[in-house]
Amino acid sequence: MRKPSLRDLAVRIDAATPPDRDRAVDALRALAILGVVLGHWMVTALVADSGTLHAVSPLHYMPQLVPISWLFQTLAVFFLVGGQVGARSYASARARGIGYPRWLGARLGRLFRPVAAVLAVWTVAASTMLVSGVPYDTVHALCKLVLSPLWFLLVFAVLTAATPLIARLHPLWPLAVVMYVDLMRLGFGGPAWLGWINVAAGWMVPYCLGAAWSRGGLSGRTTGWALLIGGTAATTLLVTYAHYPASMVGVPGDGFSNLDPPSLAVVTFGLAQCGAALLLLGPLRRVLRRPAAWAAVAVVNLSAMTIFLWHQTSMMTVTGIGLLLGGKVPGLDMPPYDASWVLARLAWLPVFGLMLTVCWATFRSYEQGRRRRSTVVREGRPTRESVVPRA
Repeated sequence: MRKPSLRDLAVRIDAATPPDRDRAVDALRALAILGVVLGHWMVTALVADSGTLHAVSPLHYMPQLVPISWLFQTLAVFFLVGGQVGARSYASARARGIGYPRWLGARLGRLFRPVAAVLAVWTVAASTMLVSGVPYDTVHALCKLVLSPLWFLLVFAVLTAATPLIARLHPLWPLAVVMYVDLMRLGFGGPAWLGWINVAAGWMVPYCLGAAWSRGGLSGRTTGWALLIGGTAATTLLVTYAHYPASMVGVPGDGFSNLDPPSLAVVTFGLAQCGAALLLLGPLRRVLRRPAAWAAVAVVNLSAMTIFLWHQTSMMTVTGIGLLLGGKVPGLDMPPYDASWVLARLAWLPVFGLMLTVCWATFRSYEQGRRRRSTVVREGRPTRESVVPRA
């Protein structure tokens, strides 16, 4: 019997996909996750100094690279899709008589099973390094790189749990909260802790947009253009005249971050991203009619959280191997002072991707669990295949 080829697999995935599934939504989620992964790989470097490792950013030494943060800081798109899928899923569950606890358990289960795996592995790894005499500062830097991205999963879980309420909320309300908080803490010298209100309110803005999208709102390209142009103009004004940082990610060593906690600038930038995402829906739908393109998106969506949770571990593992081989490897553990580091880091990206593939193959089962099985016709007989990503 002929061994199935990649083309055969792509055709099988395409055939197993329900005809009413909006493939462009899955593509936006995949692009958002991959954007975050590539962004972290490009703006984070582990540098050996005085016997310890610490994280530094090339953006600190090369401000001209700030546009990298505009391209790869794609969290707003992830929350936009999350709001759309979450609100649609809840409405469907209610229509089928599924209660809120069961619906929420199913939504959060897939989110936190892979988190439990990464926490277990890194608890053992950190303990082993400390017992082996690895400096505490090094262990702290490594664990921070792994654990710090988890904040957004906690926020996403809270917003998911609040979906029945958020689905009724207009996005202008959380946007007004962000504006008020920034005015008080930055304009009038209010307490810094006020900024943490924006952790929920800031990401609630794109999540609310997604919920409105699920109800049939945001239809037409006019809305997309309005969000893109309006968000871009507002962000430009905030950076130019209100002195918000131009970087949309945190830069170690800088005093103020747009992301930690979310600022008004990162929220308006997110609105522009959401507008661009809505404008991409049509082109994406046309491209994803091709089985090969859709198969790639489906594979990423089946393991989106696994990819997100293990991408920093992959980068650190490759860097650690470089250190064991003698260290001072361009693009890995050397300080990111100039363009030569950027070019070297670009050359390392495929290696990071290969290591991430190893992590994906090892830990993807924690995310997928009991996958939904879809009917596929093979050789004239209906069979069952786990090939379609869940919403």
